[in-house]
Amino acid sequence: MRALICDAFGQVEALRPGDLPDPVADAGEVVVAVACAGAGFADALVVEGKHVARPPFPFVPGSEAAGTVLAIGPGVTRTRPGERVMAFGPRGAFAERMVVAETGVFPLPAAVPFAAGAASLVNYGTALHALADRAAIRPGETLLVLGAAGSVGLAAVEIGRLLGARVIAAASTLEKRALATAKGADVAIDYTGGDFRETLRTVVPDGIDVVFDPVGGTPGEVVARALRHRGRHLIVGFASGTSPRLAANLYLVKQADALGVMWGERRTLATQGANIARIGGWLASGDLAPVIGATAPLAEGAGLLRAILDRTIAGKAVIAVDRDRA
Repeated sequence: MRALICDAFGQVEALRPGDLPDPVADAGEVVVAVACAGAGFADALVVEGKHVARPPFPFVPGSEAAGTVLAIGPGVTRTRPGERVMAFGPRGAFAERMVVAETGVFPLPAAVPFAAGAASLVNYGTALHALADRAAIRPGETLLVLGAAGSVGLAAVEIGRLLGARVIAAASTLEKRALATAKGADVAIDYTGGDFRETLRTVVPDGIDVVFDPVGGTPGEVVARALRHRGRHLIVGFASGTSPRLAANLYLVKQADALGVMWGERRTLATQGANIARIGGWLASGDLAPVIGATAPLAEGAGLLRAILDRTIAGKAVIAVDRDRA
């Protein structure tokens, strides 16, 4: 099979297209013929050696894909060859074949293109798990989304709208703020220029119920002061490159929660069937529509990862592994 291969940690440009043996499904595993793969910030960090996941070399990056089931291993009970699926695993998506545990395989509705499926699983799965399972957000509550034009940020804007929240989108440029507004944000603000703390005081003088934070760094520190009593700060990632230094005293006096969100880990993934079915329904009805900001063939996947790191893509990047089915 053709794949994008990482031989050593370093610059994403060092990834090389090459041939590898086709994977075989062991017990409880599924082999997916990949049509499209989603590319994200975490994938680039893994290649650079800056992620907690450090696979042995050589390895194929990429954690999410959409395609059809090619083969199943012993003990697989709910997945059959030929089915259209979205798939998640620790690595292996940037290839023509991906082997994953059955717990990471979910149905893709017939009306949803493979590219949209590859752009949906991790981002919408993370957003719904964060907002519904971790924060238990309620209709009418105020939700602030940092990095709101990134792929997971846009997903949180859309999911927050569907769950009935008032959505405040924080993004760095006019174009990105316009995109967040188009996807359902009630208000869009700049969190990179000027006094972000004062902006929050002006826009949400009564405070924020839930913060969806894939950014970290200084913005992640500032939002603590804007939380309402019993507010929830969802810690989703650190796209800024640094973890926020959270002021524990503020969380104490507000009785607020700092909540970690790790959608793809094994214990969480095994409980996500109902959430993914809900997402599939929204995709099929058009209530959710992922923004695909850039697409490239497999051989040019390294360039997509560079664009993700440089933050020049609004929405999701997708690798068209099988261009006839993408």
